[in-house]
Amino acid sequence: MRILTAHAKKYWGDILFAVITVIVMAAATLWQPRLLQDVINAILKDQNHKIVNLGIMLIVIAVVGLLAGILNTVLSAKVAQSMSADLRETIFRKIETFSFGNIEKFQAGNLVVRLTNDVTQIQNLIMTTLQSLLRVPILFIGAFVLAINTIHQLWWIIVLLVIVVLAISAATFGQMGRHFGLMQGLIDRVNELAKENLIGVRVVKSFNQEANEKKRFNEVSDKLNEQNIFVGTLFSILIPAFTLVGNLAVVAAIYFVGDLAKSDPGSVAAIASFVNYLMQVMFAIIIGGMMMTFSARAMVSLQRIREVLNTQPDITYPDVAEQQLDGSVSFEKVSFTYGEDEAPTLKEISFQVKSGEMIGIVGATGSGKSTLAQLIPRLFDPQQGVVKVGDIDLKQVNERSLRQTVAFVLQRAILFSGTVGDNLRQGKHDASEHDMDRASRIAQAAEFIDRLPERYEAQVEERSANFSGGQRQRLSITRGVIGQPKILIMDDSTSALDAQSEKLVQEALDHELKGTTTFIIAEKIASVLHADRILVMDDGRLVDEGTHEQLVKSNRIYQEIYATQKGREALK
Repeated sequence: MRILTAHAKKYWGDILFAVITVIVMAAATLWQPRLLQDVINAILKDQNHKIVNLGIMLIVIAVVGLLAGILNTVLSAKVAQSMSADLRETIFRKIETFSFGNIEKFQAGNLVVRLTNDVTQIQNLIMTTLQSLLRVPILFIGAFVLAINTIHQLWWIIVLLVIVVLAISAATFGQMGRHFGLMQGLIDRVNELAKENLIGVRVVKSFNQEANEKKRFNEVSDKLNEQNIFVGTLFSILIPAFTLVGNLAVVAAIYFVGDLAKSDPGSVAAIASFVNYLMQVMFAIIIGGMMMTFSARAMVSLQRIREVLNTQPDITYPDVAEQQLDGSVSFEKVSFTYGEDEAPTLKEISFQVKSGEMIGIVGATGSGKSTLAQLIPRLFDPQQGVVKVGDIDLKQVNERSLRQTVAFVLQRAILFSGTVGDNLRQGKHDASEHDMDRASRIAQAAEFIDRLPERYEAQVEERSANFSGGQRQRLSITRGVIGQPKILIMDDSTSALDAQSEKLVQEALDHELKGTTTFIIAEKIASVLHADRILVMDDGRLVDEGTHEQLVKSNRIYQEIYATQKGREALK
């Protein structure tokens, strides 16, 4: 609850007024039956003037209770909405600090559910607390005391009612917390499957997997449906059970008041008040039980949110002044293993790169090329060894300095909804149109951007569906070079380009970014032919390095890759 307490401090005034209105509502509810008893007594004694006064008081109390209820709802909604918005923002900010490893641990779909569904459960909890949970103990204690005070001879009916209702509540509400936890987990899974199918819809349809995907989704959906039906069944049993217990208590009260009326005629007027208080006690327990059940679900969500907020990022940056880094890079006996994997992905990698060099990285699929590149912008930290940029250990470099020095262009070009300019300014937040023009010419993106009527104000649809794969890659390269980074990493980021466009991009990089250290990770050797040096990776090891001419003569692995792509006659 400390998470909610921290956010509640901003709204203590609204919370205080909400609590006051709850007290007013509860007081009005408890006062009305007593006034009703006085009205009946006045009727029996034919006191017309007193009846009018009491009637006016009943109306005033009802209006006050109504206004307090309206104000309470407004204040509760305001506090719940505001706190949930703050909490959602806090979670999002926390997620933004996560490393790739943290994200992989939680899974993206799981984090989306925590940001949305779980926060909504917390919002409902806050709303419920300010509206009902605070009122329940006041009503229960007040109605209990006033009922006994109204007809003290029937105290045992109240006590028996409380015992039976609490027993029914304990037998049913206790089971719901576990099922709500299962429901949240199944909601995660449903969200994950839906996301996979929407993103991979082309794959599903291309391989005619609709039936299999429907089966997978239905299995999880059916389990979620079973949990919902179970909880719904419990509620469907509860309401009739509580109603039966309440009606039996009323019947018992009326029956025994009949005997009391012989010796105490005033008990006839008190029976209406007694029954009212009896119902208030019962409904206070029922509402309290239901609210505790909903709270149990919210507590599951709160625990899931706490897991996110308490997770420490795998990668943290030192609080040091900004550093001016050059483009030199060195690896010193670097080894890296993913998550729970036993076998390392990178093993004892060592090499040095001078500023301005163009380095190609080749190797078979799974040889560790992309992993090696991801250590340079510190997306992951190695378990052993040291990675240096500008001759400084990356663990001693602050984040801003590193991001200004290193730009990473991924193979899978990811663009965000908004405008073309918005996406390019992610590479340089204050980029001018001149900067965009220069970068788009380097990436060969100007060719299609200039054909757009709005140019850099052209809209990018969700998942950049209005651009082709090659256009997305060129925009991604534009975003990478716009800030003129000291180090540019291109992870097979020209794979969707035709040979002519790829050649033009490489020529532009050579001409426009002469002082930039460039790492080109490529499946195609043609992409790294003109690199100053080529690193050859195999099974997580750096097995050789040199120019194309040197490697094609001396390195067997490089020869095999080259022969596969160009044909054996190219080796002659």
